[in-house]
Amino acid sequence: MASRNTEAHAHDHHHNDPGHHHGHDQGHGHTHGTVDPALLATAQGISAVKWSLVILAITAAVQIVVVVLTGSVALLADTVHNVGDALTAVPLWIAFSFARRPPTKRYTYGFGRVEDLAGIAVVLTILFSALFAGYESVLRIVHPQTITHLGAVAAAALVGFIGNEAVAQLRIRTGRRIASVALVADGHHARIDGFTSLAVLAGALGVWLGFPLADPIVGLLIALAIMRIVWQSAKSVLNRAIDGVDPEIVDEVHEALAHTPGVVEVTETRVRWLGHRMLAEVNVAVDAHVSVEEGHEVAVEARHRLLHRLEYLSDATVHVDPDTASGQTHHRIPEHRHDDLPLHAH
Repeated sequence: MASRNTEAHAHDHHHNDPGHHHGHDQGHGHTHGTVDPALLATAQGISAVKWSLVILAITAAVQIVVVVLTGSVALLADTVHNVGDALTAVPLWIAFSFARRPPTKRYTYGFGRVEDLAGIAVVLTILFSALFAGYESVLRIVHPQTITHLGAVAAAALVGFIGNEAVAQLRIRTGRRIASVALVADGHHARIDGFTSLAVLAGALGVWLGFPLADPIVGLLIALAIMRIVWQSAKSVLNRAIDGVDPEIVDEVHEALAHTPGVVEVTETRVRWLGHRMLAEVNVAVDAHVSVEEGHEVAVEARHRLLHRLEYLSDATVHVDPDTASGQTHHRIPEHRHDDLPLHAH
């Protein structure tokens, strides 16, 4: 038997408090599933993405004006990167919006996976900005050009730093609150961008001191820094897209169920990502002599504990097996024939 129960398990706290840490031994007063915490989380995610887009768009607009005025290739690289950052907000925005849609008969688990596609789009956007900035920097090293209005370049670099740091704090804080790896990764990316903006300031200082190649060299260094971000972000996003999880999460699931009344053993644990939250599926063994109703009560309590103690779970399915035949290996159907099919097993 299995349980994805939405029956009342009342507690005197509420799911609509995103910062609340659930405790199992509290009094009763709510129902699991009545308020989906993911809905509130995605609303926060959309807000963070909107403000990121606005801040970075303003930052890039200021820098574009200065690039046209001065011809600084280092500032061009930083501006291209900031434009890329602003564009990354668009697929993330789309992902969070899709996550709010209810499941359908075709997409029975909902649309959380769109966030993984958005993460891949973010990585590709950052890669393009790195290649473009690198190309322009090498071109300027081979064919040097005079940089003018160094004070404006320095001011634009400071604007880039301030804008990126504001976005970094917003994304990281919100991403951690709603457990969105894509948003946290993009926040760290924005923070590094802030320091690359300060590198533009160093390049302007080098030109002012009489070393004109300082500007394109800084531009090339920025492009290399962007490539490092591409590698780190790609590993994170692709790992989650193929359902890679931290092994400690599996241990936490086992620990949460270890002392559940009626559970003899936790025999199977599977956890996967669905958007910025996770789904768990576990097999628990109970005394082979308990009734179906008693086994169901054990499954309900096991699910109850998982959802309360592990806030990153959006749902959990609990399979109850007799302790004499627990685990997926006992669910296999031996070799047999039917419907003119060759000998096979399930």
